[in-house]
Amino acid sequence: MKIADVFIRKKNTLLVALCMALTVSVCAQEKTREVLTLEKNWRFHKGDVENAYLEAFNDSKWENVIVPHDWAIKGPFNKEIDKQTVAIVQNNEQVATEKTGRTGALPYIGVGWYRTKFSVPDFSEDKKVILLFEGAMSEPEIFLNGKKVGSWNYGYSYFYFDVTEYIRANQDNILAVRLSNREKSSRWYPGAGLYRNVRVIVKNKNSIDQWGTFITTPLITATVAKVNVKTKVSGENLKLITQIKDAEGNLVSQDTTNAIYGNEFEQNIAVNNPILWGPDHPYLYSATSQLYSDDVLKDATMTRFGIRKINYEAKKGFSLNDSIIKFKGVCLHHDLGPIGTAINTAALRRQLTILKDLGANAIRSSHNMPSLEQLELCDEMGFLFLAESFDEWAKPKVENGYHLYFDTDAEKDVVNLVHATRNHPSIVMWSSGNEVPDQWGSEGAKRAKWLQDIFHREDPTRPVTVGMDQVKATIASGFGAVLDIPGLNYRVHLYEEAYEAFPQGMILGSETASTVSSRGIYKFPVVEAKMKQYPDLQSSSYDLEACSWSNIPDEDFVLQDDKPWVIGEFVWTGFDYLGEPTPYDDKWPSRSSYFGISDLAGLPKDRFYLYRSRWNINDDTLHMLPHWNWEGREGEVTPVFVYTSYNSAELFVNGKSMGIQTKNKSTPTQRYRLMWMDVKYEPGTIKVVAYDANGNAVAEKETHTAGKPYQLVLEADRTELKADGKDLAFVTVSVVDKNGIPCPTATNQLNFDVKGTGSYRAAANGDATSLEMFHLPTMKLFSGKLVVLVQSAEDAGEIVLTVSGKGLKTGKINIATNHF
Repeated sequence: MKIADVFIRKKNTLLVALCMALTVSVCAQEKTREVLTLEKNWRFHKGDVENAYLEAFNDSKWENVIVPHDWAIKGPFNKEIDKQTVAIVQNNEQVATEKTGRTGALPYIGVGWYRTKFSVPDFSEDKKVILLFEGAMSEPEIFLNGKKVGSWNYGYSYFYFDVTEYIRANQDNILAVRLSNREKSSRWYPGAGLYRNVRVIVKNKNSIDQWGTFITTPLITATVAKVNVKTKVSGENLKLITQIKDAEGNLVSQDTTNAIYGNEFEQNIAVNNPILWGPDHPYLYSATSQLYSDDVLKDATMTRFGIRKINYEAKKGFSLNDSIIKFKGVCLHHDLGPIGTAINTAALRRQLTILKDLGANAIRSSHNMPSLEQLELCDEMGFLFLAESFDEWAKPKVENGYHLYFDTDAEKDVVNLVHATRNHPSIVMWSSGNEVPDQWGSEGAKRAKWLQDIFHREDPTRPVTVGMDQVKATIASGFGAVLDIPGLNYRVHLYEEAYEAFPQGMILGSETASTVSSRGIYKFPVVEAKMKQYPDLQSSSYDLEACSWSNIPDEDFVLQDDKPWVIGEFVWTGFDYLGEPTPYDDKWPSRSSYFGISDLAGLPKDRFYLYRSRWNINDDTLHMLPHWNWEGREGEVTPVFVYTSYNSAELFVNGKSMGIQTKNKSTPTQRYRLMWMDVKYEPGTIKVVAYDANGNAVAEKETHTAGKPYQLVLEADRTELKADGKDLAFVTVSVVDKNGIPCPTATNQLNFDVKGTGSYRAAANGDATSLEMFHLPTMKLFSGKLVVLVQSAEDAGEIVLTVSGKGLKTGKINIATNHF
């Protein structure tokens, strides 16, 4: 099977990337369009209010907020929120039990109202106004100047309305939005509110349509690339000039045409000596489209894109620019930990930076449509992207899920997903669903094909997958055979059977592992276990515990390494997320996941280094666990694991060799880990020395037993922020003893103080059982660490963060803010 040479894309940005405040953007040299991002001066009220959409309604007592906004993230956590008695079919549960943290135990259920004002200067009858929402959770109803403009249902969808008839020129326009989150509507924390951007686009009636540009490269050689540009427009007597520029802004090619077919121009433009886009060199071009009517410039947009070719071929797998590459991917939910679902570019960039160090090359948006900011960053930083649409089709997983809207809304939601994002070179595959109950029977197979056909109609250049967990059912129903790419969620024991049964000649690990662990927490004895529970509601960071349906990472590694027809994996998950606290979703308090390779604060767990030792081929990895503070375990067996890119290593305890371990294929764990299972604890120092293939010592690491906590140490991911009122620095706070040795079991209560040109935003410690609220300036350390988020103001200057705790030497860090 060979699914098209695929091309490139990048969404029609409409200068979105340039409009990051309530500002005006002007295209080209003429004032052809304005993009207003409505961020400030919103009023918000939680709870339904009669007549809140009316112009004369008095909202002066409502809360003043900035959008993007998540109304529920400030909590408090509450066991009673969305409490459910249910057997989760996806988890193979047969008996219903009480679930208390499934959706994060945060108060997202209910109605919320937003109101703001904006003006459209110089509005005239030859203008058109588009109101664009990039995500509103959920069931938004939109009112403008007291009249209902329209409504949508899916909280993850991008949508827009032409509101020209409702606009008043040179005076305030009153925008009101009603949102409603139902109980039992999600399997994780969905967030609440206008959590992504709201924009007003003012342009001429003769103009380029919203998301109307589609760029592909159907031919690429070493010397030339053919760039195909399709541009949908409105108006008469039109001419289109498209200029292609390189990453430095130099003009490399252009084309002029007045040949229009229906409402669409099509241009084929040659780019000589193309620089290709890929994870190691994410090179981006831009296409500026200028639309003329009677030789008068009417509209101009800029679209970034990449020149790249993708291909999927039976038995060989996925290739990018003619080179076979496997997906080393992670699944990501849309929340950003302690700041919730409200989109923030700095937080997204930090996540992707951590994933780059991990060696990941791919991301799956799970289980919903990604933010446009996330895709922009993936284009820039070089991540392959699997863009997903739905968690439900016609059959329900939760009582008030997407199945309520599937028949009426699925097609328009898919169309908007594709049109809004298809120009992103990072996107190399679509997913139409995840573990849908429709996997059984012929009706489900028909739905799979129907959705896939919509994706193909709107974008014939990329294949479609579904994350399937009922593999035998999809073999029997024909569901799996319909798909371009069969995606298996877990079920490692069925890979061979699925490969033989499905005609595509390849299998994607669309969701893998679901290993659970708590950062810095270790349990004894050290054994593999499924659904293991402990009194402290934590999971062991020896990385041998998984869920009933899942497995440890090593089992997936074997398939990835030994089967060329397995085209890669997307691990569940890259970061912990709010909600779904398996294996403790029937226990309280427990309100966030244990699946992450990094925790909710973004701090790497031990498992991070297991994946890094295999995925990061540019940097060496040598990581040892556990910590060496085990008062009361003297003389007891305390196994030591080493995750390393080296093949062998020697362990020393207080200078005494515990022997050399070498990776071997006798078991999956011995193939990918070095393990000394019989080490007995004695305080002091453990050291690991790694050897190369010739037996030469090439690297070493030590872990020491720490004394009492003495001093706080602060380290920021960035020490210079943009003075834009929303940039973030993530400051990791650790505690050390008098000798500077980290104290890995410290749980001190800390307090945070921020002065200068910034403010305290939030904190997180990665403890899934913590009920401390993120936005309050105090929190306990967990396993000796936590992270403080500091946000810039709009003034240049300096931020000073001070962290203190009883009996500890205070820590302080300075962060500059500049206009750049």
